Amino acid sequence: MPASPKSGKKLRVTLLKSPFGTGKGHMATVRGLGLRRQRHSVELEDTPAVRGMINKVAYMVKVEEVF
Repeated sequence: MPASPKSGKKLRVTLLKSPFGTGKGHMATVRGLGLRRQRHSVELEDTPAVRGMINKVAYMVKVEEVF
């Protein structure tokens, strides 16, 4: 079973820009975050792995904390 974060915080990640033309790595990262199309939002657990993926494609996404 995967370990859950102690804080229990969630992040809402929204794809603002199309990943096409950015390279295979960035396209795979966007898909790995669960984002399918522009203006699609997902809520994810705030973990170091998710933060790293967000940092990689920060120019394409908007991130908000969900309380």
